[in-house]
Amino acid sequence: MLRFKTTAGDFTVELFSKEAPESSANFLKYVDDGHYDGTLFHRVIPNFMIQGGCPNTKKGAKGMPGTGDPGYKVKAEFNKKPHVRGVLSAARSSHPDSAGCQFFICHGNAGFLDGQYTAYGQLVKGDDVLERIATVSVGGSEKSTPIDRVEVESVTIVPAS
Repeated sequence: MLRFKTTAGDFTVELFSKEAPESSANFLKYVDDGHYDGTLFHRVIPNFMIQGGCPNTKKGAKGMPGTGDPGYKVKAEFNKKPHVRGVLSAARSSHPDSAGCQFFICHGNAGFLDGQYTAYGQLVKGDDVLERIATVSVGGSEKSTPIDRVEVESVTIVPAS
């Protein structure tokens, strides 16, 4: 289990290590390295998803938010887990094997992503926090950039409850 401490509150996620072992291991590597600490939820689309994990969103970072990656790609692990509210999935470009450190959490049901994006976790606690993040005021050209920073303060491994 993973606890995300954010400026909007805390939530807990369970990984699908059997269904997506490489993606889960990759995510845990970033948790261990503290990669997510200080990153933002940089893309928020209500009733769809909240996206985070981009290193370009840390204070003082250079580069456009949403374009940062770890310098390598993770092969897709499509599975039978549906993209429903609370599912943690690998953000990627148009190529299926282009995931890295960015992730998204579904705010609504997004079945059109099933079999096209790697689902590798599920929110198990903190749906109210997901709701708070997904309904922040947004702007920008796509109307998906949060106006106020919603920061991931830390992600830690916690025992299953």
